Amino acid sequence: MTHPDAETLIGSFGLTHQLIRMQTDGLGHKDSLLQPPFRGNCLNWVLGHILVGRNTALKLMQETLIWDEAETSRYRSGSEPITRDEQALPLDRLLVDLDRSQERIAAALKCTTPEELATVVPFRGSRRPLGQALASQHWHETYHTGQLELLRQLAGTDDAIV
Repeated sequence: MTHPDAETLIGSFGLTHQLIRMQTDGLGHKDSLLQPPFRGNCLNWVLGHILVGRNTALKLMQETLIWDEAETSRYRSGSEPITRDEQALPLDRLLVDLDRSQERIAAALKCTTPEELATVVPFRGSRRPLGQALASQHWHETYHTGQLELLRQLAGTDDAIV
């Protein structure tokens, strides 16, 4: 199986970064805590979960992580829903961390050679080339980025972003 090159990965992560910023534009922290009326989680949790995935991408590239274990545990798959303000990181903090993650991912990928992208690394209980693992991590990010449009509308912001 082939994998995208570094420039394609930079563009892919950059596009979802841009979409996330558009979907969260104008929202406040309280907006990010609104729970959907169906099984799911609030925008704050989804955005934090995206950051957990970006942390994983940085770890795969052996780069400095944006979050420590305490921060990632709150937003990891299977964690309890965020239903109260004190359970969540502030939305502004999540957005700053999103920007920092984008800078670090892009900088790391700019220095990543095709040979490094072909290097096999441990990923989700198996071993894959780094480029495939990063592409898989980005696919997961796109899945959750799409959820943000519906969660944005919970705050009464129904204007189309994309």
